[in-house]
Amino acid sequence: MRAQLRTSPRSSALAGVVTVVACLLVALPSSSATAAAAGSGASAARGAVWSWPVAAPHPVVRPFVGPPHPWSPGHRGIDVEATPGAVVLAPDDGVVHFAGVVVDRPVLSIEHADGVLSSVEPVTAVVATGDVVTRGQTVGVLEPGHCADQGCLHLGARVDGEYVSPMLFLGGVEPSVLLPTRPG
Repeated sequence: MRAQLRTSPRSSALAGVVTVVACLLVALPSSSATAAAAGSGASAARGAVWSWPVAAPHPVVRPFVGPPHPWSPGHRGIDVEATPGAVVLAPDDGVVHFAGVVVDRPVLSIEHADGVLSSVEPVTAVVATGDVVTRGQTVGVLEPGHCADQGCLHLGARVDGEYVSPMLFLGGVEPSVLLPTRPG
């Protein structure tokens, strides 16, 4: 004979919250995403971790659209309105991972702490692969050609190889808030 376990509505609600939190933790790209958001001497609680790679203002003309699968189409970064010829700055301390042309576009990638990689395009680099860069240092010049009707800079971010919204590092994403699923 099996004993039946009695549960109260309160313990059921608590179990539901624990399940949701566990699912959210599993769904994160990696545990280092949290560390990356707090890396380089800045705290995620204080807001932005990166500085913007172009001078203000920073209108985002096309947001990050993560694909449902790694091979699916999507927009794996943000497009920030900027004038061709604008100076491009390192968003944070790091080492230049790549500076060159991909297909027909000049690209610059910087490896930051905790498995974080930023990339900007179309940018002609004034630094070379392997160079150490500091937050706010000039790393290149914006070229025309990314946004057809206006100049813009494409800024991408990866954590441990997975694309994430650069807004996570620029302070533009509100934190998640878990709400109860049942009243009372």
